[in-house]
Amino acid sequence: MDSEDRRSRHCPYLDTINRSVLDFDFEKLCSISLSHINAYACLVCGKYFQGRGLKSHAYIHSVQFSHHVFLNLHTLKFYCLPDNYEIIDSSLEDITYVLKPTFAKQQIANLDKQAKLSRAYDGTTYLPGIVGLNNIKANDYANAVLQALSNVPPLRNYFLEEDNYKNIKRPPGDIMFLLVQRFGELMRKLWNPRNFKAHVSPHEMLQAVVLCSKKTFQITKQGDGVDFLSWFLNALHSALGGTKKRKKTIVTDVFQGSMRIFTKKLPHPDLPAEEKEQLLHNDEYQETMVESTFMYLTLDLPTAPLYKDEKEQLIIPQVPLFNILAKFNGITEKEYKTYKENFLKRFQLTKLPPYLIFCIKRFTKNNFFVEKNPTIVNFPITNVDLREYLSEEVQAVHKNTTYDLIANIVHDGKPSEGSYRIHVLHHGTGKWYELQDLQVTDILPQMITLSEAYIQIWKRRDNDETNQQGA
Repeated sequence: MDSEDRRSRHCPYLDTINRSVLDFDFEKLCSISLSHINAYACLVCGKYFQGRGLKSHAYIHSVQFSHHVFLNLHTLKFYCLPDNYEIIDSSLEDITYVLKPTFAKQQIANLDKQAKLSRAYDGTTYLPGIVGLNNIKANDYANAVLQALSNVPPLRNYFLEEDNYKNIKRPPGDIMFLLVQRFGELMRKLWNPRNFKAHVSPHEMLQAVVLCSKKTFQITKQGDGVDFLSWFLNALHSALGGTKKRKKTIVTDVFQGSMRIFTKKLPHPDLPAEEKEQLLHNDEYQETMVESTFMYLTLDLPTAPLYKDEKEQLIIPQVPLFNILAKFNGITEKEYKTYKENFLKRFQLTKLPPYLIFCIKRFTKNNFFVEKNPTIVNFPITNVDLREYLSEEVQAVHKNTTYDLIANIVHDGKPSEGSYRIHVLHHGTGKWYELQDLQVTDILPQMITLSEAYIQIWKRRDNDETNQQGA
């Protein structure tokens, strides 16, 4: 029998395929041998098995349960077992697309212009990109950050097209590139307009995070969103071949800005006044300046007062966003203490990135526990102009300094056991959505500012873009 005869263009068992049990979000390994090699999905029950030769787990499963249609998870070819012939049938293309979605350049260019709902196989409708992520155990901190990043168009567009990064050379034995591959796969699943279900499990992405962070970040233990964001952006940047100084990547193109940091050493507070006065003339107490890059800006909250009103309720303090941005105006000085020395620092921005991330410092670690500051930050959702935070000579060069909010991550509850949710702007509809794990609901823009915002992503308006949000 030549090889062409072993290929069948028609298989009598195609109607036994059960699309509602197919889930390709999990690790591609055999459910019996736990091996990644040569894994096949049974398209009747959805389980993964190894091999298709005689005595292989897939073969035995096909005989034992009369499940005949299998998909090779690596080559994307379909086979009928135990007869062992390849099935070629165009009606199966929707299955390969769910396993490995691909995006044409034109499709990517139109993503933010359309407001078309997609219909999942089970009948639920969803907006591609506004899709719930499974909370496997305690990974909502990572989910919120991944959701936020998936809604940053230039970053998303880069990862939707595998050709952008698949030829990057990495040193032998380097595991960090796994983050890039898994993040790309997750982006393509979140934006897939032809998904079988209206949510995605980040299982493989998070396994790569656990491995590449050497278990600093876990699936089973709540982590900190800012720590994760900082690690993830830096890890992606270096896995894409970026370096600290010279070599840029999509990560630095999108998020990296720069600032000047002025530092002045202070004499020890217990010294007599005359001695302090004398020391201030020494070289080591003169102000120094360094240029530094940043991926996000940390905004400090004022200490929350512990007043109670007449009903014994704690008053939740509020602060305008511009008050906490004053840290970067080049004038405001802030004291920093190390166990030996004290310093005064001030900061001035010299370059604003296309997408600016704010991290609002809600948590302070004391010797024994972590405290959370519940202060509400009052911020407009659009039209935040940051021109005054740039040094004068740079202001002339920066044409566009106005930003609109596109993502807002919120931390609710206690420091160690709270939960995360996120507000994201869908660019195609101009509407805001709240996502918490698998739940997706629309939300009015004015409700966003009432939350305990923790991480925000702002988009710079370029070339006289007008604001299309419902605010």
